[in-house]
Amino acid sequence: MNWFKNIVPPGIKKIFKKREVPDNLWLKCPACDSMIFHTDAEESLFVCPECDFHLKVSAETRFSQLFDEGSISYIDCPNVPADPLKFRDQKKYIDRIKDARSKTGKKDSVLIGSGAINSTNVVMAVHDFSFMGGSLGMAAGESIILAIETALDKKYPFILCASSGGARMQEGILSLMQMPRTTVMLQSLREEKLPYIVILTNPTTGGVTASYAMLGDIHIAEPKALIGFAGPRVIGNTINESLPDGFQKSEYLLDHGMVDMVVHRKDLKSTISKIIDILLNEKD
Repeated sequence: MNWFKNIVPPGIKKIFKKREVPDNLWLKCPACDSMIFHTDAEESLFVCPECDFHLKVSAETRFSQLFDEGSISYIDCPNVPADPLKFRDQKKYIDRIKDARSKTGKKDSVLIGSGAINSTNVVMAVHDFSFMGGSLGMAAGESIILAIETALDKKYPFILCASSGGARMQEGILSLMQMPRTTVMLQSLREEKLPYIVILTNPTTGGVTASYAMLGDIHIAEPKALIGFAGPRVIGNTINESLPDGFQKSEYLLDHGMVDMVVHRKDLKSTISKIIDILLNEKD
């Protein structure tokens, strides 16, 4: 086809040129398989217009959805050893970390920052599920602790947005130690009477659920989010019984007293703002 390229005028060549289509132009809803145009998804806060399923979003998107425009100030996450145990399974852990950083452009699974929600200053930590399933390792634990320390220093309410598969197995006991370490830090918030609000999103499981994600003053869950320690399939196979419909979903946990409210994403910012106002007024 070289002869064709040489004799055809440039204007005609454009007709035959392959058009590049962005990979993220369309999103597929994992619940109903509907195709959602990316612009429409952004306008709907990444909630499926067909079935109302709340799609996973990045940590940066969480900050932009909840914080007032122009108020976000990200906090650099602490440096920790990337591979403290020199762990290897089918692949070296250090290589998994490098791959996750390359694909996501993130340092680790938790992003922290401060800003305003309807003009009230807060500090927030957000799990990003795209980075190794939002798993809890040393870096994530140190980031959450730094976020709490910042809230204590500034006397701001602290918000955690959880989306995690649990503790990161490649870091062994060092990962598990982040559960009591963060729990101790949360006690300092209570002593200073600073509000701690938890947003539980799909999914929130494992060691994150077994520690700081269930120790908030108020627990808000997004609709139909999977929340629990072990997954329903594991539990069902362990006890050899059929589980109730909707087991471990937000609405089931609300009915059984595990969460305080289930809030649609479009109402999340206003709901958090009202809760903070109530808790801060109680403090006064």
